[in-house]
Amino acid sequence: MLHEFTLSRGRAMINFSLKYCDTKQKLLNSYGFRRVVESFIKQELKKDEVVIYDYYLEHFEEEDDLINSLIEVFKLLTVFDIKEVVSVNNKYSIFFKDKDLFIEVTELLMAYWKRLERYTIVRNNRLGDGLQNVRFIQANDMFNELILSTIHRIQATVNGRESRIYRQSTAGANAGLTLNNVNWNCPVEYKGLAPIPFISTVVFQPPYISYTKRNTRDGIFQEHQQNPLENIVLNEDDWFVFPVKVGSLLTFVYFHKDFMVHGIGLANLFEIATENEYIGKKPDMIYVFGYPDGFEEKRTFYYKDKKNDILIGYANYCDDIDYFGYMKKMLLTLHNVKQIENKCLPIHGAMVNIELRNGKEANIIIMGDSGAGKSESLEAFRTLNENYIRHMRVIFDDMGFLKKEEDGTIKAYGTEIGAFVRVDDLDPAYAFEQLDKGVYTNMDQVNARVTIPISTYEIISRGYPVDYFLYANNYAEADKKISLYDDLEKAIPVFEDGARKAKGTTTEKGLVKSYFANPFGPVQERKQTEVLVRSYFKDMKNAGTKIGEIHTSLAIEGKTKDGPREAAEELFTLINQ
Repeated sequence: MLHEFTLSRGRAMINFSLKYCDTKQKLLNSYGFRRVVESFIKQELKKDEVVIYDYYLEHFEEEDDLINSLIEVFKLLTVFDIKEVVSVNNKYSIFFKDKDLFIEVTELLMAYWKRLERYTIVRNNRLGDGLQNVRFIQANDMFNELILSTIHRIQATVNGRESRIYRQSTAGANAGLTLNNVNWNCPVEYKGLAPIPFISTVVFQPPYISYTKRNTRDGIFQEHQQNPLENIVLNEDDWFVFPVKVGSLLTFVYFHKDFMVHGIGLANLFEIATENEYIGKKPDMIYVFGYPDGFEEKRTFYYKDKKNDILIGYANYCDDIDYFGYMKKMLLTLHNVKQIENKCLPIHGAMVNIELRNGKEANIIIMGDSGAGKSESLEAFRTLNENYIRHMRVIFDDMGFLKKEEDGTIKAYGTEIGAFVRVDDLDPAYAFEQLDKGVYTNMDQVNARVTIPISTYEIISRGYPVDYFLYANNYAEADKKISLYDDLEKAIPVFEDGARKAKGTTTEKGLVKSYFANPFGPVQERKQTEVLVRSYFKDMKNAGTKIGEIHTSLAIEGKTKDGPREAAEELFTLINQ
C-alpha cells in the first residue's frame, strides 16, 4: 500500500508507515480525516440527513466551504472554548446556535466512521514520517484511544461540561496488518506477483462484523486449460498476499484490497505460515482472489501448472465472489485435488476425538455436503458435553483427508484450524462465547456466518485412526439414528451418492446430490477418487472401522435442533457398549 489513506467501497485503509497520528492536531490535520468528513457530508448528510444538510448549507452556500469550516471548527474546539472559536471567524457561530444539532452531527460522523471497514497497515521495510519502531498492537490501541479522546474533547467543549458516561467502543481500526517484502522462489510465469507484500501479522478487534454483497455460494470450480496468472501484473497498492498452510500445503493467497474482509477471515481459518516456511520457497498452491480481468460475469476456476508443480486458483473481480465461501472453498478444492494426486482421500465432513466419562475413547468422522448436519452434530456433541463427554477435540469441521501411512494404517488429518459456520445453527450460549474471537458476516440475513478458531495446527496435523465413519443423512426419517453397514457394496453407494436436502447455504434447493458429498475435488477428479474410495473403505473395514449413516434430520421440519442431538445421544450409547 503506497498511499497514506484510501477510502473506497466502504473500506478505509490507513498506512501507519507513511502517516501515524499521535496527537489530536495531527489527526484533525490529516488527509484521512478530511477524506472521511468529505465522504460523510456527501454520502451521509446530503442523502440521509437532508434537514441538517440544508440547515448548514444555507449558511455556507458552497459544500466545500461547509466541509472546510466543519474541519476547522473541530480543530479549534480541541483547544478553545466556543466564544474563542467564534472570535476566530464569526461564520462558525452557525454550529453553536443549536448545540444539540452540532452534537448530533458529531455522533452521526462517528457512526458513519464506525460503519466503515477500517484497516491499518505497517510496511516493516518502509521508512517515512510514520510509525517505525512503535509496537503495532500498541500503536493500534493508541490510535483507538486518540479518536475517542478527540471526539470526547470536542463534545465536552460544546456541552460546557465533561461527560459522566464513556462508551469505549472500537473507534480505531477493525483490523491491522504488518507487511514484509519477501523473496520467494518465483517462477518466471508469476513474476508479476513478486512485488506484492506478504502479511506477517494480523491484529483485529472482535467481534469483527461485516456485510458482503453475497451470502451464499453457487456452483463448483472447474479445471481451466490455460494459466490465468501467466504474465499478469498485480498493482502493489491494491494487493496483499497471505501465506497460509491449508493442511500441510503451503499456499499464497493474493487478494484485492476491496475484498479485505475475506483476507482477514483467513486468519481465523488457516494456520499462517512462518517466514522460514516461505522465504526462498515455492508454494504448493497460489490463489488470486479478485483480479479485474474486464469480465463482468463471475469467473472462478483452477489450473494445474504441471511445469512448476503448482496448483493455481483464480477468481475475478466482481460482486458475485464477495462471500467468504468463494475464498475458503477454492482453497479446499486446490488442497483436495493435490491430495488426490498424492493418493490421499479428501473427506467433506467433521471429525472429533472424544473421551467419554467412562474412559472410552473414539475418533468419529461425520461426512456430508453443506447443510447435511456435520457441523450441527459437532454442536450437539458440545451441548451434551456435561452428561457424556470428559474431553472433546475437533480435528476438522469441514474438510479433512485420509492418508495411508507407511505401516499400512489409515489416519485422518484436518485442513483448517477454524470453522466457517452458520450462526443460527450454534447454541446461543456458545455463539455469544465466540464474540471475543469471531469474524461475523451478514448477521441479520439468512445464512449469517461466523469464522472462529476451533483447534490448533498441531492437533489437526497429528493424524488419528478412524473408529466411526458415518454419512450424515439430513432428509430421511428413521427410528434408529445410527445405521451401520457390514456390506461395503451397500455402504459405498450411500457415500458416493452424496444425497442431502439443501438448506440454503448455497443456491441449491430440494434433494440434491454430489459425488462423494464433495464438490471440492472428488467431483472434478472422480475417476481417481473412485479408486481411492474403494481402497480406503476396504482397508478401514479390515481395520475395524464402523461404517454407516447418522440421521441428523436437519432438513426435516421441526427437527433442526432435536435431530442432531438425538443422533448424538444414540451414538454415545453405541460407543459405550
